Amino acid sequence: MQISARTDYAVRALVELAADPGRPLNCESVASSQGIPFRFLKSVFRDLRQAGLVRSQRGCEGGYWLGRDAAAISVADVMTAVDGEFFTLRGAPLAGLAYPGAAGALPDLWRSAAEAALGVLTSTTIADLTLAGVRA
Repeated sequence: MQISARTDYAVRALVELAADPGRPLNCESVASSQGIPFRFLKSVFRDLRQAGLVRSQRGCEGGYWLGRDAAAISVADVMTAVDGEFFTLRGAPLAGLAYPGAAGALPDLWRSAAEAALGVLTSTTIADLTLAGVRA
């Protein structure tokens, strides 16, 4: 399983917003504090806004806020928002995957691995990660 840069940056940006929910943060400050390329992060924020995970306001006092409570945003939500389909094999869903002969059991392994990972990513929220960072 490979975690994309888009997912990594998106989760880090949301954790940054969750850590300071009292005011909007602009893209430049999030990029700077997390060491993320600014232009790339702008694109990621666009996807997060379209998915309703962040909201934005223009102007001097503008920036980004979480679109809903940090405890209601799972890492799986973020991954789906920025990368699309969750767990595929060469771009195809795992649901109907079947192999002939001796490799016939392999699709069940791929589906089990995807279910286990999805369980962890669905049950881990931005709030969980923000709290973990505060305790560290």
